[in-house]
Amino acid sequence: MCKLISLPFIGFGSYHYKYASGHEGDAPLVGFSPRKAKISLYLSYESEEREKLLESFGKHTKRKACIYVNKLADINTNVLKDLIKHTVETYQNLYPNE
Repeated sequence: MCKLISLPFIGFGSYHYKYASGHEGDAPLVGFSPRKAKISLYLSYESEEREKLLESFGKHTKRKACIYVNKLADINTNVLKDLIKHTVETYQNLYPNE
């Protein structure tokens, strides 16, 4: 996962995770960080649905849970909305409220 420590970071929603190792914590469902070089979007991990959405997303680079864009004009904001919905649904299904 990308580092969520860097500032400024803006997150929306939250979920509580617990790994098999016993490590647990809270994280935002989705987030972004407006950096000097690129905008970092913290979205769901690699999945078939995410990869399909990214095909029509526009100019970007990616890592496991991060998508990087130079500027919003480079991307399809409707696809961004779909990626956000996919991320929220994914994490809410993986980590339902207890």
